[in-house]
Amino acid sequence: MSTEEPLYWGLNARSYCTLIHVSQLSSFIIPGLGIILPIVLWIAHKDQNEDINQNGRVTANWLISLLIYSVICFVLTLIIIGALGFIALGLMNIVFAIVAAVKANKGELWVYPLSFEFFKR
Repeated sequence: MSTEEPLYWGLNARSYCTLIHVSQLSSFIIPGLGIILPIVLWIAHKDQNEDINQNGRVTANWLISLLIYSVICFVLTLIIIGALGFIALGLMNIVFAIVAAVKANKGELWVYPLSFEFFKR
């Protein structure tokens, strides 16, 4: 009889949830990957673990909200203030991803501030 915790791509559930949040930062290496990778990580194991499902949902909600805010900032660049909005969004994304990853590593669910709830928890 095995009491081992199941692994998700070689990681325990807490580490996998942490990876979902941290993977957003991959856009700094390859543009667009920070949107695709967290969604793929979430969808791959959302039915197998409720913590992964919940962390994936809050991450997806934030990413969609971030996309909406980015479109608004793009429109606002016509009056220059949008550039400041893009800077603020970039900083928020970094800080939010790190805070959510630290919380996920502790086994806590952190809902991103300013995110709309497209996927209900």
